[in-house]
Amino acid sequence: MQIIEVKNKQDVKDFHLVPKIVYKNDKNWVCQLETEIENIFSPDTNVFFKNGEAIRWVLKDNKGELIGRVAAFINKNKAYNYVQPTGGMGFFECINNKEAANMLFDACQKWLVTRGMEAMDGPINFGENDNYWGLLVEGFTHPGIGMQYNPPYYQHFFEEYGFKFYFEQVTNHLDLTQPFPERFWKIADWIRQKPIYKFEHINFNESDRFIDDFKTVYDTAWQFHENFTPINKDMLKRTMLNAKDVIDEEFIWFAYQDGQPIAFLIMFPDVNQILKHLDGKLNLWSKLKFLYFKKMHTITRARITIMGVVPNAQKSGIESGIFWHLDQVMKTKPWYTELELSWVGDFNPKMRALHESVGAKYAKKHITYRKLFKEDSNIQRSTIIPVDTKEKFVKGE
Repeated sequence: MQIIEVKNKQDVKDFHLVPKIVYKNDKNWVCQLETEIENIFSPDTNVFFKNGEAIRWVLKDNKGELIGRVAAFINKNKAYNYVQPTGGMGFFECINNKEAANMLFDACQKWLVTRGMEAMDGPINFGENDNYWGLLVEGFTHPGIGMQYNPPYYQHFFEEYGFKFYFEQVTNHLDLTQPFPERFWKIADWIRQKPIYKFEHINFNESDRFIDDFKTVYDTAWQFHENFTPINKDMLKRTMLNAKDVIDEEFIWFAYQDGQPIAFLIMFPDVNQILKHLDGKLNLWSKLKFLYFKKMHTITRARITIMGVVPNAQKSGIESGIFWHLDQVMKTKPWYTELELSWVGDFNPKMRALHESVGAKYAKKHITYRKLFKEDSNIQRSTIIPVDTKEKFVKGE
């Protein structure tokens, strides 16, 4: 077998061809747009290259046939915040061959070791954790846009190589054809009628304002998360620009208290239902197909990727107010029948409780693993976000 670093156009084509080989008989798999994946590995489009680096490989067998691929990367803003300096690996795809999988893992480990890393997390993304993060271990059904999908046998590859459980991520599904629990709406009615609160969906004409509001809420709400780093505004602007054709303005909501942003909910139409028909290409013909399928209401699902509430507004019921407004929107779009609420780590008990309160049902589980390079090292699993972040915020802890 031969492992080859991706350097030229043919290597890039091979990198995108590997998953088509692995999933050729899998009806649930969705080929992601090649341009989207390439943007992750381009310093011109991925802001994480400002403080990091990445590499990727493809693997061929002795006959020269493609059998695997993988990428490794370092985010220097976070790598040194752990007990062991930690890099990442992802975009792993491989035929059902343990030796091939180990060669891919070895390539990542060796590259990271030469750069001072003592551990690697995987499979993860060279970017924020809302996309391509964690290994799917339960719920091998249709993947939502940006959600990691893989064959069941990958779990054995990771665990037999020495990857250990770091944290789990749960995804729940909400059936929009069923009513919300009545007690949830009572809270929503109470909160939305308070004059100090205002609810507003985004408007592209004021995108800069909403990006500023997102950063304000995110940086405040996530400050107690392990290894927190402030969100990058350039990345937010680029994400919004790239997704403008698929974003529905009425799917992204903000809540304000006395004019100050205190919460947000970000939801995207599940364009995977269209991407299944495009084979990863974004040419003129595929764009026309995309517009056709969109007009025909092919998209019947949406994915809530992230929701945040600043500590001072937690336990106020503000989330119920946001869901009330979102519910009013969904009633005008009856072709939507399901919401995917993804993903919530086991380190975030508050958000898991919110999913249960709206009547969402368990659907999938992903695991983010950590591999320590030194056998005598002890792994420390991800810390739990304290339930009392409001109290901690007030006390200034």
